[in-house]
Amino acid sequence: MKLSPPKKVTWIIAVILAVAALVVFFAKLAAVTVAFWLAFAAAALLVLATFLTGL
Repeated sequence: MKLSPPKKVTWIIAVILAVAALVVFFAKLAAVTVAFWLAFAAAALLVLATFLTGL
């Protein structure tokens, strides 16, 4: 299996999701589960972009 680096746009979206997760968690803007799912979405996006070419 050949891995490929994610595109810059995909990486930026993942970073925005991760920062949003941190803001939600530390500012207590919503339940902790919201922060977890935002962080999970960021990680899943990066994993998918690494395994699939063209993302």
